[in-house]
Amino acid sequence: MSEAQVRRTVVVCNSEGMHARPAYMFAELAAKFEANVEIIKDNERVDGKSILSILTLAAEKGTELKIETTGSDAAEALDSLAQLVEDGFPGGEQADLAEPKQGS
Repeated sequence: MSEAQVRRTVVVCNSEGMHARPAYMFAELAAKFEANVEIIKDNERVDGKSILSILTLAAEKGTELKIETTGSDAAEALDSLAQLVEDGFPGGEQADLAEPKQGS
């Protein structure tokens, strides 16, 4: 029995690239699927469910990445992950803001 495998090319469009917060958001979303998720940059292929692996890609704004998913929910995983990247990891910047300090 063969598993479905799909691949799509996306471009990192958020201004900070795929730094810690977007890498976390990507890996967290990828972990919700049973499909195996890999990200390919040039000749480097990493586990899309590993924050540290994603960070090793050093994917800056404008970087072209291929997302490859394999498994029973591969198409759904690919659609969700590609949308996250294409939308620029919405909400990530707001979550980086520190709470205002109380008092002086």
